[in-house]
Amino acid sequence: MRLAILSDIHDNIWALDRALQRTANSDALLVLGDLCAPFTMAMLVERFAGPIHVVWGNNDGDRLRIAEQARRGDTTLHGEFADLMLAGRRVALTHYPHIGHAVARNGDYDLVCYGHNHQRAQSQAGATLLLNPGEVMGRFGVSSIALYDTDTAAAEIIEY
Repeated sequence: MRLAILSDIHDNIWALDRALQRTANSDALLVLGDLCAPFTMAMLVERFAGPIHVVWGNNDGDRLRIAEQARRGDTTLHGEFADLMLAGRRVALTHYPHIGHAVARNGDYDLVCYGHNHQRAQSQAGATLLLNPGEVMGRFGVSSIALYDTDTAAAEIIEY
């Protein structure tokens, strides 16, 4: 199974359009918060065919309307934290780095994903891969996403 991982969209639908072009061969989409507005969720639902898993960030404003858009597709809003089993891999999602790092240290997950600081990062905490896909928004000049293969447990950060 191929997972596409996005974070910190901040309503930049032009950068999101480019990100979604790179997710075409992905089986599921993991969104790590800071979508911001309902129209961003609408775009995700309309453009990604598979299941979408979302955790809230600190800049997700109109959560009621975002949730209304999410119901239009195969989307699960997990709240502040997601604990998933995807193709035999245990995956944790959070928006915040300090939570991601703490969860990764406990060793219960194969993959822990976080965002918030807009900085691409990939490291190992024992057997756990800790991954920040960076930002879709492009605030620091580079937009990026990550792809994770559940068969190989390998991740790639793609800048665009």
